Amino acid sequence: MARARTSRTAKPKQRSPWRRRAGVAIKTLLALAVLGFAALLTAVYIARSQLPSFESLKSSPNGQMIRVHAADGSVLVSLGPSYGQWLSYDRIPVVMRDATIAVEDRRFRSHPGVDPIGIVRSVMVRYERGHWVQGGSTITQQLARNVFLNNQKKFGRKFREWILALALERKFDKDQILELYLNKVYYGGGAYGIDAASRKFFGHGADQLSLAEAAVIAGLVKAPSNYSPTADAQAAVGRAGVVIQQMVRNEFITAAQARDANDVGVRLAPAPRQNSVRYFTDWALPQLDLLIDETEKPLEVWTTLDPAMQRDADAAVRANVPKGAQGALVSIDRDGAVRAMVGGTDYVSSIYNRATQAQRQPGSAFKLFVYLAALEAGRTPEDKELDAPVTIDGWSPRNDSRRNSGEVTLRTAFAYSLNTVAAKLGQAVGFQTVADMARRFGITTPVNTHPSMVLGTSEVRLIDMTRAFASVANRGVAVTPFGITRVTAEGEEIYRHEVDRSQVLVAPYVAAQMTDLLQTAVNTGTGRAAQIGRPVAGKTGTTSSSKDGWFLGFSSGLTTGVWMGRDDARPIAGLHGGTAPARAFQQFMAKAVASRPIEQFETQVTLPEAQLEPDAESYYGAPDNSTFVDGDGLPVEGPPAPAAPDGDPVFGPERPVVQPVPRGRDDEPRGDDERLDQDWLDRVTRDPRRDAVRTPPPPPSRPPARTSPPGAQPAGERPNQ
Repeated sequence: MARARTSRTAKPKQRSPWRRRAGVAIKTLLALAVLGFAALLTAVYIARSQLPSFESLKSSPNGQMIRVHAADGSVLVSLGPSYGQWLSYDRIPVVMRDATIAVEDRRFRSHPGVDPIGIVRSVMVRYERGHWVQGGSTITQQLARNVFLNNQKKFGRKFREWILALALERKFDKDQILELYLNKVYYGGGAYGIDAASRKFFGHGADQLSLAEAAVIAGLVKAPSNYSPTADAQAAVGRAGVVIQQMVRNEFITAAQARDANDVGVRLAPAPRQNSVRYFTDWALPQLDLLIDETEKPLEVWTTLDPAMQRDADAAVRANVPKGAQGALVSIDRDGAVRAMVGGTDYVSSIYNRATQAQRQPGSAFKLFVYLAALEAGRTPEDKELDAPVTIDGWSPRNDSRRNSGEVTLRTAFAYSLNTVAAKLGQAVGFQTVADMARRFGITTPVNTHPSMVLGTSEVRLIDMTRAFASVANRGVAVTPFGITRVTAEGEEIYRHEVDRSQVLVAPYVAAQMTDLLQTAVNTGTGRAAQIGRPVAGKTGTTSSSKDGWFLGFSSGLTTGVWMGRDDARPIAGLHGGTAPARAFQQFMAKAVASRPIEQFETQVTLPEAQLEPDAESYYGAPDNSTFVDGDGLPVEGPPAPAAPDGDPVFGPERPVVQPVPRGRDDEPRGDDERLDQDWLDRVTRDPRRDAVRTPPPPPSRPPARTSPPGAQPAGERPNQ
């Protein structure tokens, strides 16, 4: 009996510890799940309340588009994202909607924005293959990612994508989501939306898409660059076949329709030729950062490029460049507008712009600055100089013919590019003076002051050299190249170019005499191959071992520079400035100026009695390109340079704008700080030739008489370049 009583009063068995821990864990998980679900609902609710309206999402761009226009208004190129016409859901072809759902999200109509089945399938494939193959993203998730997020593969981004997808499904219906998706998703080639993609790849709007074309576009979303019809047509067709199979499997089309679509095929729109135009746009468009304030609005950019001139320039370079070499061409109008730019023979194979980026030795084309300095110092084209051996600081230049001709005029020396005369002129005016003259005319690269610099041993850019020749053609007034005339954003003009004609580089008579020399070089000298049946002024340039060939010249207000050579600077047999570059210049310019009136050069400018009104440089001190010289070539030193009226130094590292004082205002009062020493002013502005007791030679008739070659050159030897 005692045992029985003991049995009735025994305590119940306690549960094992692991069961207690399991129960606690389950309760905790349930609590966390409830809290997580509540947090998810809260996040979705908050996200939904912050989502833009449907109309706002329709109007918001995915990025900035820049459409570049030529001078005639035609579109040169569209950069950045391009957008077609927005198609409402009813206007989107059924085959386009079905193809997208079939290949991207076949349970689109049934899931709440996130597809659990797709996620599980994606995880299983990841486990089987060891890497992610399927992302499991729904159409709604892709829309959220494209509109609101970036493509960084991080869990935090994926979680936000889920929240936004669920919020989108709560705010918009399925048709609205699909409409947004098809009008905003990226299809490659800069095209956003099915209409932009259809116009890019097939040449017509998306409302005319066939089944086969819709399959091609739907297949692009997975990998736009891999399946692009313009990059790999075979891959695009293969991917379209996969899309059509998915449409059959999901019963969007029949097997017969699939066979018909495969048999019909697709016809791609021809890709627009942009080749050499991109050299110009690559140079011009970065300037927008300086011209306008930062904006995300689509931009319309109007440029100076002449499409006909650009085609002719490209053809001229291609037709004349030596085999294995490269060529570049820049053509600048009298106001600085760049009408044509070729940076190489093929933009697709090389985007390196040899017209604006390459730095090459100009050879004798650099003598432009030597003779400008000499003319400014008082020399004239008819002055005599001795063509004889000379040694300067251990350097002994030789003429290309290896012969010397004795006493010759500067006109003859320039026309036949005599190196000894150029060296003597450089020594007479000062090599620093020549370097300063080059910088004054727009050379932006370093210029050395060694004696050999007069033969073009400093590397320069083609666009800078062309600019310098254009400034000579503009009667000594600076010409600044520009490529953008105006910019608009959503119809509002935010920039318009204004031409600056205030920078006077040399006196008009100096530019006129230089033009006279340049015209002689084309008429009778080394540039004869550049003649086009109307007045042309220009200069050839050839470097040692024929590594570079140049020709730069102008006619009828248009200045063109041509360079040819190899990128690796290896010699090219037979390349001289007067051969291939001059022929390319002739071929291009003959067409470029054909519709322009013939203009005679103003080369007979005579010095006025008082020569020139003093410019700002004369007012405030000695010029920054060393001293003036007198009639004997001796330096004329002026008084110390005073400060400018504001107390700051007048001349900094760069030469200031030279502003001629307007005539007829000598009686206006000037401040004490602008008072001049008249004796010094008379000395520095006097025409040196008036001191010489000789009658100046009569001006040559126009066109200039043929200049006889200096000395008897052996047959078969080319003139100096």
